[in-house]
Amino acid sequence: MVPEDRKEQGLVVGHRIGENIIYANLDKLGGRWITPRVKRSFAEKAVAKFGVKGRAEQYASDLSGGNQQKVVIAKWLMRDPKVVVLDEPTRGIDVGARAGIYDIIVNLAKRGVAVIVVSSDLEEVLGVSNRILVLAQGKQAGILNRDQANDVSVMELATI
Repeated sequence: MVPEDRKEQGLVVGHRIGENIIYANLDKLGGRWITPRVKRSFAEKAVAKFGVKGRAEQYASDLSGGNQQKVVIAKWLMRDPKVVVLDEPTRGIDVGARAGIYDIIVNLAKRGVAVIVVSSDLEEVLGVSNRILVLAQGKQAGILNRDQANDVSVMELATI
């Protein structure tokens, strides 16, 4: 799961980009005794694959919010999950980084990965969703397919 608050829940900002990516993948890399070369190679691959504008040995705190978010996403997607939950994936990031994250979401869905996006940004929800589950006062208000969903239909359900 990619959490809503990347700095508090998604990253160790005082650590390097590569370390952040490796933390969620230790078992995949062989457990406790992983050579520095294997760690570096894995981290560099993730940085390149997800378009992080930084180097694996750079500190996460030195990155923009959008690139920090890409590190959080890369960390979990390098596990090749079948289901991904993204909680407010573009909150607090610039337009360019948003587009990159939307591309990642679309590509995951094309590969058959189930992507659940939790978002309060209606434009984002309408742009990346095949189906939309609308909550009102903490309860399910309805489910809309892409062809049924627009700002009016979603807001009608949200304000029930």
